[in-house]
Amino acid sequence: MTESYETPGTFETLKIERDARGVATLALDRPEVHNAFDETVIAELHRAAEALGADPAVRVVVLTGEGRSFSAGGDLRWFRRQIESGREERLAGSAALAAMLRALDELPKPLIGRINGGAYGGGTGLMAVCDVAIGVEGARFGLTEVRLGLLPANISPFVIARIGAANARRVMLSGRRFEASEAVALGLLKEAVPADRLDAAVEAEVAELLLAAPGAIAATKRLIRQVATHGLEDNLDYTARALADAWETEEGQEGIAAFLEKRKPGWQGA
Repeated sequence: MTESYETPGTFETLKIERDARGVATLALDRPEVHNAFDETVIAELHRAAEALGADPAVRVVVLTGEGRSFSAGGDLRWFRRQIESGREERLAGSAALAAMLRALDELPKPLIGRINGGAYGGGTGLMAVCDVAIGVEGARFGLTEVRLGLLPANISPFVIARIGAANARRVMLSGRRFEASEAVALGLLKEAVPADRLDAAVEAEVAELLLAAPGAIAATKRLIRQVATHGLEDNLDYTARALADAWETEEGQEGIAAFLEKRKPGWQGA
């Protein structure tokens, strides 16, 4: 059973629901334009990320799109408005996009991409900020910005972190479209499945994540960012402190006690 997710204000471009387990579905809701995003979508995604991240009742977030597409990336009408605006407005619009992607990337909950259709440009960037993404067979993808005379700028830190610089050159420089099978090979998708198996494949990921302690997941996401962006000396100190901190948490103490007592830890329910 799912219910609408209540946050301050309303959303014009998103649908958010949460089930009794704490699994929230965050859906882009502009199917008439293939879930392309503009300034409203960007602001609402940022606000949704903050609300879901701060809600202790939310344990997993599933990001998807309504209709046939996941996301066509930036709305060309938004691009037109950016081109026609002044330099300061263009900088602000670009910075807002970067901040939204960062908010999703740093979400302290697992973010699972349910990639229900094609994704281009910034839509592919949204895939890259997911912790795990599963897509449908037959969907097509592309980092198509150069074919519009633009750059995949804001999404590049997340896409390159996911697929590596060499693979980024393969797909960013030409802007060519590629199939779901290549998205798997690149590392953008964990797997591509028939459309009628997409929900089951996503649910399998969700079920595994619900076995893990919520606070430990958040700390592990911070750990991964730290280790990926710092040198050995910094990381040795950080990781020593991180493990010591984990031993002191209620989750750590509960998890060890549950293992020794051969029972489920509290976060797994009865």
